[in-house]
Amino acid sequence: MVEKTADIKAYFDNATIEELDVLINRYRDDSRKIIQGYIQKATNKIDKYNKELIRLEEMKVYEKKYSDFSYIAGIDEVGRGPLAGPVVACSVILPKDCNILYINDSKKLSAKLREELAMEIKERAISYSIGVASMERIDEINILQATYEAMQNAVNTMSVVPDLLLNDAVIIPNLPQKQVNIIHGDAKSISIAAASIVAKVYRDKLMEEYDKIYPEYGFASNKGYGSSTHIEAIKKYGPCPIHRNTFIQNFIY
Repeated sequence: MVEKTADIKAYFDNATIEELDVLINRYRDDSRKIIQGYIQKATNKIDKYNKELIRLEEMKVYEKKYSDFSYIAGIDEVGRGPLAGPVVACSVILPKDCNILYINDSKKLSAKLREELAMEIKERAISYSIGVASMERIDEINILQATYEAMQNAVNTMSVVPDLLLNDAVIIPNLPQKQVNIIHGDAKSISIAAASIVAKVYRDKLMEEYDKIYPEYGFASNKGYGSSTHIEAIKKYGPCPIHRNTFIQNFIY
């Protein structure tokens, strides 16, 4: 009896990567064009999966280089440039040989995928922590020092103390751990990329909450960055309590 194409389609649609290989071999000689289409789609999916594994391995080069360290933390921040809102840092220790597909620089990912990955990262991480420097603190000590402070807080509040820090292009002062600064580290280190994703999702959610309080500035869409509509809103309404006064002086005076 010839199997129904709808049943075969369901097999392919619900199969794991490992099961797809079995299905491809099972139906390889089926001459029906639609079945060959399922096979081609499955083959493409396997190829994409294997390429992603290769890309992830390339993002572990620093973690492998420093594998003698017990707990390697990736550190990154988000929010240095906006006109409003805090700067947020994250520190993440991933398990050795962690394979979370599609981890990458948070800026290269869709909002939906970032949220899914942030959840998985937090579930699978050995430890992670968030550090925040407020708008007031940014105005008080400047954005660079506030960023360092947020990073220090993220590292110092981890439940597991890291013995190596992989940082995105900075050396954080006043921390005892060995540090490695990596230019464009969020695209080169799986640990830094994980930190960038968690920090980005945390800050974006925070700005969406601020949008409910101060809807005229469009924080849900611009996340506090200086879009043209945001700048026009500042000129029209003046600053709100979450604006960084040192960043908006040119727009209000």
